[in-house]
Amino acid sequence: MSAVRTHRSAEEIGRTATGPRPLPALGRTREVPLPDVVTETLPNGLTVLAARRPGIPMVEVVLRIPVAAPSAVADPAWTAGTEVLAETLLTGTGSRDRVGIDDELAAVGGELGVGVDPEWLVAGGSALASGLPTVLDVLADVLTGATHPDAEVDRERARLAERIAVARAQPRTVAREALQRKRFGDHPIVSEMPLADAVSAVTPQRVRALHTDAVVPDGARLVLVGDIDPEAAIAEVARRLAGWTGTHRARELSAPPAPVAGDLELVHRPGSVQSQLRLTAPGLDRTHPRYTALQVANLVFGGYFSSRWMENVREDKGYTYGAHSGQEFVPGGAVLGLDTDVAGDVTAAALLETRYELGRMVAVPPTEQEVESARRYAIGSLLTSLDSQSALAGTLSVLDGAGLDVEWLRERPARLEAVTADEVAAAAAEFFAPPRFTGVVVGDAEVIGARLAALGGVTRGPETGEAGR
Repeated sequence: MSAVRTHRSAEEIGRTATGPRPLPALGRTREVPLPDVVTETLPNGLTVLAARRPGIPMVEVVLRIPVAAPSAVADPAWTAGTEVLAETLLTGTGSRDRVGIDDELAAVGGELGVGVDPEWLVAGGSALASGLPTVLDVLADVLTGATHPDAEVDRERARLAERIAVARAQPRTVAREALQRKRFGDHPIVSEMPLADAVSAVTPQRVRALHTDAVVPDGARLVLVGDIDPEAAIAEVARRLAGWTGTHRARELSAPPAPVAGDLELVHRPGSVQSQLRLTAPGLDRTHPRYTALQVANLVFGGYFSSRWMENVREDKGYTYGAHSGQEFVPGGAVLGLDTDVAGDVTAAALLETRYELGRMVAVPPTEQEVESARRYAIGSLLTSLDSQSALAGTLSVLDGAGLDVEWLRERPARLEAVTADEVAAAAAEFFAPPRFTGVVVGDAEVIGARLAALGGVTRGPETGEAGR
């Protein structure tokens, strides 16, 4: 008769008669498995980057076109127009309708999608590597001959207005828009979502005029990653996109102003049962010598699940399901951001603990163990983030848009290994100092306002409402 086996807990498994089992030493960090990238600028001004990554017979395609508004301030009409343009770019040309485009891509296992933000219009997708010529043919056709049919513009405009109505009812959208205005004032970068009234005013004629003005090759960047021959792929692009021309260079977004330190702004959202805390301060561009130290310091503060801020406001206090800090990169620099959503009755307490953790980054520098854990997380997440063709293509495209190449990416693990605890501590003390921050709190001011006022450093701002319609 066999002995009865009993279940052992994780704690029991991790211990011996003499104490806890020692953890094995961390292995040597392997190099990032990155291919060489071939880069060529075509006569029409389009820059093509191509990299061979075999394994599966697919190719990823990412096209980025700068589409900054010509105005120096936020332009609701431009934002609305480019959104409708993106929604209708793949709805028909002189030789293909929407169904024809979808069928032709599907025949080579392909798909394409289009999105837009204040800086870029992005068309991206994938297909069988053998189908790259077909994908390029379709792409060339929509870039040079998209007709943006009246019926399609009307339909997509109505769908977009519906999505805007749903999005603007979400507290995170309200908080995001309030934060962007606090950061950057009326700079065009704040126009991330069009206004419903502006969308309703967009005509098919306006979309077609915008296409001619904004969808131009000079300054655009095309990234190809997959089971391809890079030189042959670039030659294929040159043949099939040679007819894509423009009368001027694509407009690049200007650098926004850096956030100015000061009081948080309390944005009144009547009836809200939750509050959104969004703090921000100037950050560092990826090319800055201290960027790596700040990256590790940010991880220690709030950049991953085992961070100080998360341990405090989620694990210890139970104020939130999640708290996160990180950098957003903008033309000419970066901004550091902190965000968490909490119940209304603990808003002031959560803000107090957030300020406490910021201050602790200055007064109690990250330990060697904290730095090492954050370093390993950064290296490991970098490796996993580049594991697929699509992830590598997206990363190369983003870095290329910031003026960085594959060598910057290839050298990341070595820079992370080399950064010292003293360098991280210096970055923590400088960049997480509480007086550097500003931001917004979105919530019901009648519920949270008195405690925030008593806490100090919070000024009542506008009520949400008509501006977002």
